[in-house]
Amino acid sequence: MARHDVESEVTGNVWKVEVEVGQQVNEGDTLIILESMKMEIPVEAPAAGKVAELLVSPEEAVEEDQVVAVIED
Repeated sequence: MARHDVESEVTGNVWKVEVEVGQQVNEGDTLIILESMKMEIPVEAPAAGKVAELLVSPEEAVEEDQVVAVIED
């Protein structure tokens, strides 16, 4: 079973979490939406699989390259 860390591409705040732990996702699906400089930035699944962990919650601050979720296939 492969593990894929999902990283934030920007520093910002978690605006919305679109998925739940255990949910099946496809590559490219939006997992989390970040807000940075009044822009909404989607964080997408790098691979298809199951959401194994969500490491952030709404309104939480995140840094660039921070792991925000884990997907297992």
